[in-house]
Amino acid sequence: MADEEKKTALNEEDRFTYVKEDVSNEKALEKGKADYSGSDIQVLEGLEAVRKRPGMYIATTASAGLHHLVWEIVDNSIDEALAGYCTHIEVTIDHDNSIIVKDNGRGVPVDIVAKSGLSGVETVYTILHAGGKFGGEGGYKVSGGLHGVGASVVNALSVWMDVTVCRDGGKFYLRFENGGHPVGHLKRIGTSTEEERGTTVHFLPDPTIFTETTIYNYETIRNHLRQMAFLNGGIKITLTDLRTSDEGGSPIEDGQARTEAFEYQGGIREYVKYIDTNKIPVNANPIYCEGAEEVTLADGETKERIYAEVALQWTDSYSQDGVYSFCNNISTKEGGTHVEGMNLALGRVLNDYARQFKFLKDDQKNFTGDDCREGLTCVISIKHPNPQYEGQTKTKLGNSEVRKIVSSVVGDGLRQWLEENPNEAKSIMEKLSIASKAREAARVAREKTRKSALEITTLPGKLADCSSKDPQECELYIVEGNSAGGSAKQGRDSKTQAILPLRGKILNVEKAREDRIWANAEIGNMITAIGAGVRENFDVSKIRYNKVVIMTDADVDGDHIRILLLTFFYRFMRPLVDEGHVFIAQPPLYKIDYKGSAYYAYNDAQLEVLRKELNLKPGFAFQRYKGLGEMDYNQLWETTMDPKARKMIRITVDDAAEAEQIFTELMGDEVEPRRKYIAENAKFVQNLDI
Repeated sequence: MADEEKKTALNEEDRFTYVKEDVSNEKALEKGKADYSGSDIQVLEGLEAVRKRPGMYIATTASAGLHHLVWEIVDNSIDEALAGYCTHIEVTIDHDNSIIVKDNGRGVPVDIVAKSGLSGVETVYTILHAGGKFGGEGGYKVSGGLHGVGASVVNALSVWMDVTVCRDGGKFYLRFENGGHPVGHLKRIGTSTEEERGTTVHFLPDPTIFTETTIYNYETIRNHLRQMAFLNGGIKITLTDLRTSDEGGSPIEDGQARTEAFEYQGGIREYVKYIDTNKIPVNANPIYCEGAEEVTLADGETKERIYAEVALQWTDSYSQDGVYSFCNNISTKEGGTHVEGMNLALGRVLNDYARQFKFLKDDQKNFTGDDCREGLTCVISIKHPNPQYEGQTKTKLGNSEVRKIVSSVVGDGLRQWLEENPNEAKSIMEKLSIASKAREAARVAREKTRKSALEITTLPGKLADCSSKDPQECELYIVEGNSAGGSAKQGRDSKTQAILPLRGKILNVEKAREDRIWANAEIGNMITAIGAGVRENFDVSKIRYNKVVIMTDADVDGDHIRILLLTFFYRFMRPLVDEGHVFIAQPPLYKIDYKGSAYYAYNDAQLEVLRKELNLKPGFAFQRYKGLGEMDYNQLWETTMDPKARKMIRITVDDAAEAEQIFTELMGDEVEPRRKYIAENAKFVQNLDI
């Protein structure tokens, strides 16, 4: 509900009323001073602007922003690799959650920069937009990161940073403290050999900036570094965690620090194989296409060399979401011209081949893009000296010249592979044919579902909708079972909270054909309620609820329903997940009635804390909730639905390839990967009900 609204309890029939705060004087309160003059203008020197507005540079100061600091320093080392000078990058999480990044590249220049009058090290780490990554004849032809901003931003947001450079036979050192201020100037502290060359950066994030957490998550860093190793074949990246506790998800066992190394000579071909680990491939090895082209830009003078590599493999999966695109190692989640070029080549070459070898008859329609992409895992990696991005999130490549280049590279490579591998080509054609027939059956089922919905009602009959029409304040609770649904309907805020009860477990969309999916009533109800379409026609701007909350029992069945729903949202409404609209409600596990008051605990640790705080004797009775239906509507509101008191987990996807693997492991046809996953993660399970 909006911040300016006050909620007052009434009776059970009409529990809420809303009193608007007086905002008639709001404009006057917001009005600036009349004598605005030059003395009111602030000039933020050096890195002050970064500390004042960190969100402009790293988007958030929450956990994602904390990890973004690591990505920026690692990107500098990756750029050294792209330039052809770095072969090994070492990342260490130190005991105090500081980060060390060491590479064997050329080393940051140590001589004086004419424009700044400072050493190259001090210039790079204290001046925004200073570096060799702006095209032309600079130190780098292509680069990722923030283009001359990353290193200085990390420095600005750190308590301290130590930079050590080995180059030109010398070893140089400079320390920065208190948000990027150098302690003296760059000093030569020794000599170095050719084998010792490179840059080492050691920094500690500032807890006054990162107030939510300064603890690094091992899995998050590991997944990112592994992706970088895949995208840059032949580079070795080592990750070491020196922390002695299990904070960050990486306990040290037997006194030994945890270390993993990633090195993939096959590059993106191995990346595709990794993503498809738990799937049955149609073509045994990924099809690899690569090429480069020099283009002249619109000014008629500037020439740029653009490199593209693409790896493709079809599997037994029904998913059409298996395309992962990158530009200069940066994930382009929204796609762009490189993905468009790949899709153009895919449709052109596959249909030409199908016509030529009679997999498509004269009276049959061409395979659609969806047919061609069903079960396809594809990694597209572009190296571009001057990438241009579209969209608010800057994750969609916009360079028009890339479309033709990728289309040509994929077209030539795929056509040659099909001709040289007729048996596997036949298997791909059969895969496309089955996909085409299933798509037509799904279209009929979808049309029948749509007509049925229009004939009966505009919204599902089981949906208890909210009265507000403002999606920003509206929430949809998807609730397990009619009993819990009834309590939720009684206990909710009917202005902003809608309730959709589910009848048992929905269909597993990971294993089902689309015609069965469209015929499923529960899935149809969710699609209609959310109101933004599905798959490629899903428009996140049209969602009827800003929050879609999964509320299930805290038992095995509840967990299963939760993963079924998440699989559906990930496969059919991906932007809903990507943009943070999906949540998991956290109902309490325990209730203690003590001296006329109710106390709730959400896990065993909280229960023990409550027992100590209340000084309860051993054996004092408490209630263990096994289902939402055990709560009356007041308890459900107070513990799980009241925005002022509830706990919810927002579902996010940091690594799409990792998410793809997890969904395939948990929900796919293969049993062995699921058994292995359960065996490896069983030790983390708490509060298991069987």
